[in-house]
Amino acid sequence: MIEKKLKWGYTTGSCAAAAAKAATILLLFNQKTKQISLQTPKGIVLQLNLECCEWQGEKAVCAIKKDSGDDPDVTNGILIYAMAEKIESGIVIDGGEGIGRITKKGLQQQIGEAAINKVPKEMIKQCVQEICTLADYPKGIAITIFAPEGAEIAKKTYNPKLGIVGGISILGTSGIVEPMSEKALLDSIKVELNMKVANSNGNLILTPGNYGSAFLKSYFDIDIEEAVKISNFIGETLDFIKTLAVDSVLIVGHIGKLVKVAGGVMQTHSKYADCRREIIGVHAAMAGVDSKTIQAIMQSITTEQALLLLKQQNTEIFKKTMQTILQKIIEHIKNRIGEQIQVDVVVFSEKLGILAQSNGVETFLKKYKQ
Repeated sequence: MIEKKLKWGYTTGSCAAAAAKAATILLLFNQKTKQISLQTPKGIVLQLNLECCEWQGEKAVCAIKKDSGDDPDVTNGILIYAMAEKIESGIVIDGGEGIGRITKKGLQQQIGEAAINKVPKEMIKQCVQEICTLADYPKGIAITIFAPEGAEIAKKTYNPKLGIVGGISILGTSGIVEPMSEKALLDSIKVELNMKVANSNGNLILTPGNYGSAFLKSYFDIDIEEAVKISNFIGETLDFIKTLAVDSVLIVGHIGKLVKVAGGVMQTHSKYADCRREIIGVHAAMAGVDSKTIQAIMQSITTEQALLLLKQQNTEIFKKTMQTILQKIIEHIKNRIGEQIQVDVVVFSEKLGILAQSNGVETFLKKYKQ
């Protein structure tokens, strides 16, 4: 089968820079453009169509429609505007309606600044400076980036968790969106980890997903926003944490995900590996369960079903099985993250609650809540 080549797109940063360039042309040359050329940091030259190019009083306003290509992106199709106006000196760049504001440490911008990242800001500045030079304009330009749909769109992004309020971020390092959704998700996880470390005392709570977040709230009264959802990227998350100032990590996860880690699987998506029943069966055998029960475990559809079978057969064997699985989970995590970071783990299921937890969990929670 021939795979379809995925279509590339361009970032909100490219949209903002192109809109700013067109707005500056209108401001200084009184020239409305239908298409604008933009050199991206990746070296690709974009020819972008203007959706708006008009005067608003003495200010010039232009807009570019975001195109994410085949990358799943909630900002796809929204309009990114730039407003240009003359000032006495310098090139001043800020965010307006629908562009988020920073409220927490750990991001590229300072608290109170607009969520316009370093590379897009530099792109905007270069575009504006280029037009000022062509126009032989000696004074300054103020650029305001805004996105009327931004506040609503931002609710579907990581921004609220990152402490970016009121809108979307203007992002991009290459100017081009490559359709790699896993990479985009992992990059978002890394940004959130950086932010959490900058705003904590060196203790992190990780969970693969929504089940873990809900469990944290119901069992430990920890707000779901305090945990970093790391999806299936167990190993890559641990690798990144090693580069941060982290003292201890608590990993809270459903048995369906974390049992794979007991087998050394660090990318837990089903397309990479599924050894759940095998791991439960082996550990149950080591705990002394009979072969008939192992056969029933191997025929189970879910881990929940397998564990219910085991518990109904023998409660003590069930407990021993969960303890050895927990030990293996911790062993593989420590092998990946190193001994310098304290690791604690809670494994749970929806029907049975806490299945096993390491001895340091209560100490971690006390320290975390201080």
